[in-house]
Amino acid sequence: MRDHFEVRDFDAGGRIGELRVPRAGVTVETPALLPVINPHIRTIAPAELESEFGAEILITNGYILHQSDDMREAALSRGLHDLYGFDGAIMTDSGSFQLAEYGEIDVTTPEILQFQHDIGSDIGTPVDIPTPPDVSREQAERELATTNEALAAAEGVDVGEMLVNAPVQGSTYTDLRERAARDAYATDLDVFPVGAVVPLLNAYRYDAMVDVVAAAKRGLGQDAPVHLFGAGHPMMFALAVAMGCDLFDSAAYALYARDDRYLTVRGTEHLADLQYFPCSCPVCTDNTPKEIRGCDDETRERLLARHNLHVTFEEMRRVKQAVRKGNLLELVDARARGHPAMLDGYRALLDHADRLERTDPVSKDAFFHVSAECSRRPEVLRHHERLARLDVEGDVLLSEGNKNDDYDATWRVVAPFGPFPRHLSDSYPLTAEVPERRSRDAYEAAAEGVRALVEANPDARFTLAHWRWPGSALERVPERVEMRPLGDRED
Repeated sequence: MRDHFEVRDFDAGGRIGELRVPRAGVTVETPALLPVINPHIRTIAPAELESEFGAEILITNGYILHQSDDMREAALSRGLHDLYGFDGAIMTDSGSFQLAEYGEIDVTTPEILQFQHDIGSDIGTPVDIPTPPDVSREQAERELATTNEALAAAEGVDVGEMLVNAPVQGSTYTDLRERAARDAYATDLDVFPVGAVVPLLNAYRYDAMVDVVAAAKRGLGQDAPVHLFGAGHPMMFALAVAMGCDLFDSAAYALYARDDRYLTVRGTEHLADLQYFPCSCPVCTDNTPKEIRGCDDETRERLLARHNLHVTFEEMRRVKQAVRKGNLLELVDARARGHPAMLDGYRALLDHADRLERTDPVSKDAFFHVSAECSRRPEVLRHHERLARLDVEGDVLLSEGNKNDDYDATWRVVAPFGPFPRHLSDSYPLTAEVPERRSRDAYEAAAEGVRALVEANPDARFTLAHWRWPGSALERVPERVEMRPLGDRED
């Protein structure tokens, strides 16, 4: 049991948690964003990240510090917290990114972990191999074995109170990701980054990212804090949190600003294309696009970076509030409408609804059926599983209308849930706000609910009084259900 991480609230796979970082003497509320601090370039001072943006934790590159004579000595003599002027928790990377980019680094896991400890890092990282997507299985297995060797070496380093990452690799092979996660969870390491997803995110392969994270989550316990390495664009926070990711690091705020790119929750805009700022952060209320375009390079980069951080932290707060409120999947649904690839990611998320259902609360304030995808949400799956366990006798009318005394019982039928006893009409999620013009998917989901109930009760007789149901949905209803069409309904 890992006592440094505790979950407070769940919604779908998303959670509000507390990550205790003993060396820093702080507790970080998750989901949390770790702004990336480049040791060579300070676009925004770490102290400002803490005071203005509320950053509780940040990440910097321990390998760059290790390789630079001047910075190494300063970090060793002063410590990271004094060097950066930051009171929160500081995570350090090991050089794995440089290894992926350049193919070689001259440091071992024991050496770099010891260095991270000596400079006062609160969460250190071993030298893993970030295997990119779509490589051969042979390469993925070989490099995963090397990563596992690094994790074993990390366990042998005395790091005191410093937490240590246990990266989960395996490329796009979901069985390798699951196995890697199990192996990592079996160590005595502390935080579990899902690595090498940046190429997937850069290629807008959000569905593949979801499958990779889902595989890793299958191998990890609920007490395992999960870091999605390199995921810093606000448009995908809701989706990744819904999968169960807790930590995100972002260099995007600075890198995009350097290229005159402006972040939004729907994607990225080029400053040259903007006539108006669709944002009310201090940067956007105090300046127009034209005014920022007229600034010198350094000022323009700094202003864009500040905006990018504001919108990024704002979205993280919005996601956390959605988890608290219980409407995270509705936020995911809204974000999925911003880009077709995000919609692919949302649909891939719902492929894992059985796992989301395990932690999804059984009661919430409301269920809003806002899209065809809502028919596959965990709440619908849970209702169908409950139907399959119910014992029903006699003649039962399944109806969208009123009670009919000609039957032993009249159950309501509401798409996408399907049938349920009338006395449960005021129970969540059957109080769902459902549009009058429902999608075919909603009716097909309701038909699956009918099927679950009928197949679990072979001795009962069922009559379905249907109206407005598309033919494809009715084809899913078991043959032994008597059908009463629109003209015979009771209301």
